[in-house]
Amino acid sequence: MARQKTFFTCQQCGCQSPKWLGKCPDCNQWNTLVEEQSQPQQGGRALPTPGKPQKMAEITSTAEDRVSCGIAEFDRTLGGGLVPGSLILVGGDPGIGKSTLLLQAIDKLAQKGTALYVTAEESTRQVKLRGERLGATAENLYLLAETSLEQIRKRITELKPDYLVIDSIQTIFTNSIESAPGSVSQVRECAGQLMLVAKGEGIPTFLVGHVTKDGSIAGPRVLEHMVDTVLYFEGDPGHPYRILRAVKNRFGSTNEIGVFEMCESGLREVANPSELFLSERPEKNAGSVVVPAMEGTRPILIELQALVSTSSFGTPQRTAIGIDHKRMALLIAILDKKVELQLAGQDIFVNVAGGVRLDEPALDLATIAALASSHLNRAVEAQTVIFGEVGLTGEVRAVSQPELRIKEAARLGFNRCILPQGSLKNIKPPKGMTLVGIRHARELLDLVFN
Repeated sequence: MARQKTFFTCQQCGCQSPKWLGKCPDCNQWNTLVEEQSQPQQGGRALPTPGKPQKMAEITSTAEDRVSCGIAEFDRTLGGGLVPGSLILVGGDPGIGKSTLLLQAIDKLAQKGTALYVTAEESTRQVKLRGERLGATAENLYLLAETSLEQIRKRITELKPDYLVIDSIQTIFTNSIESAPGSVSQVRECAGQLMLVAKGEGIPTFLVGHVTKDGSIAGPRVLEHMVDTVLYFEGDPGHPYRILRAVKNRFGSTNEIGVFEMCESGLREVANPSELFLSERPEKNAGSVVVPAMEGTRPILIELQALVSTSSFGTPQRTAIGIDHKRMALLIAILDKKVELQLAGQDIFVNVAGGVRLDEPALDLATIAALASSHLNRAVEAQTVIFGEVGLTGEVRAVSQPELRIKEAARLGFNRCILPQGSLKNIKPPKGMTLVGIRHARELLDLVFN
């Protein structure tokens, strides 16, 4: 018999080394290499239907038949619904609501066909208790408490479900590999086997993934490459709002988000996030500005808050919550150099209300307005929205989809919009809305505070 070889695998990134190392050479993490044994080759695996080369011009393209999950915000994030045979990875912090969301979704899918919910972390009784609280009463919803991949595949073959949930992939193990559940080898092999099941039998499959302390899904990065869709469930523990965001989607856009509110009876869809995020907005307070941000094809009105105060220490503090810290530092430098607003010795705090994270250049002009408002202690008019990108010389640049932003602001009762002059082209303002175009950040201060 050939001697069985051993190697060391990083449990963070999957890097392999013939000897133990204290620090992984790829991800630079300490004490993450674990000894594993190489497995004998069992021959290549292939999908049940062998393929052959075809000319691209001869292939007929048809739209994928999608199945609605019964939750509109979930369908929006998936790109319009479930695609048969798709493999979907759902990640998020512990207790954020991943299992709750999938149990609600699989209950609605079970009303259209047979659904199997495999729980590897809880007993069926615990899932049943949660299901009663959520109102999950579908007759064709089956529960299975199992951690062995071989047993799970056997039950799938017997039941032949139309929909499948694995909660979670890090706790499933296969007997063909000797390493512990949750190791890189186990996660990679189990995900590969489940991918063959999903693709070969056309079963839409959800995989729940744990998240590490740095915010990424635990296990090798190859796991995200193997699946068709990667969804992250985000939210601030101090707020009831949750955002489902797609970071990879082979069947749709990665810019869409779904907004939910955590209630006693589970997750409730938020069809109008703008009203939700502005419901507690204080009016006539310095440092508060409303910005129409775009999340995919959906415009959302968000309150941007800033606080500028005299520093009590030698080094002023700079804190940004919900926006890029480096982008905030850049805008402070523009205010100091190009607008001549002295902020060098000030403590500066910027916050996006509601626990939302925004990352688009259209926030620049609103951030500058909020900083100037707090520094001058003069409030921006309550019925004014501001958006636009700001360059390093202080010029205001046009942004994408200005018409959708303006329509959303007008729908919620705002009557004035300050935007880049370049975005005014071919835009017909809604009834009751006044559009004001500017070319430089200095014009914003003259317009708003004079």
